[in-house]
Amino acid sequence: MIPTPEACFRLMETYGMLDNIKAHSVMVEKIALLIARGLLDAGETISLGKVTAGALMHDIAKTHCLESGEDHSAKGKTICLENHLDEIADIVAEHVIMKNYEPLGPITEKEIIYYADKRVNHDAVVSIEERLAYLLERYGNGRERIRQAIMRNFSICKEVEKRLFSKLNFGPEDLPAVLESK
Repeated sequence: MIPTPEACFRLMETYGMLDNIKAHSVMVEKIALLIARGLLDAGETISLGKVTAGALMHDIAKTHCLESGEDHSAKGKTICLENHLDEIADIVAEHVIMKNYEPLGPITEKEIIYYADKRVNHDAVVSIEERLAYLLERYGNGRERIRQAIMRNFSICKEVEKRLFSKLNFGPEDLPAVLESK
């Protein structure tokens, strides 16, 4: 099932999502929808419902995992499955690291949310490079293996960015201005 936005906000309350994580999720949803609508206009087959729900729910387990130390994307997938949200479970599972990226396949909602998440630092739209710098400082400081994993992940993100924006009538650098104009 694909939850409505209202159902997503209820689940955020149920799982005690912190307000700052909620604000981040709402901004990810705005960016993801902007990209998804542009892709629809370009002839791609995208479910706006899946994009909305996947973006709002992508960090559903983050608050819990800040305390438990668990992988919030894996725990988020479990939460989705427990709540019969099978259609967005893989989106939530792969919003941090794209495990099943198919560069020659059709553009998916999973790629859109993965990318949108990499463009939001807290609740502000930033470039991929700014987000990368933040993540390297926050999670990779002094941990070379984690730094390398973050760098590999961002090379995939750059590929996804090229792929998405090759179909859109604006560039990645225009995203903040286009978002503001909507």
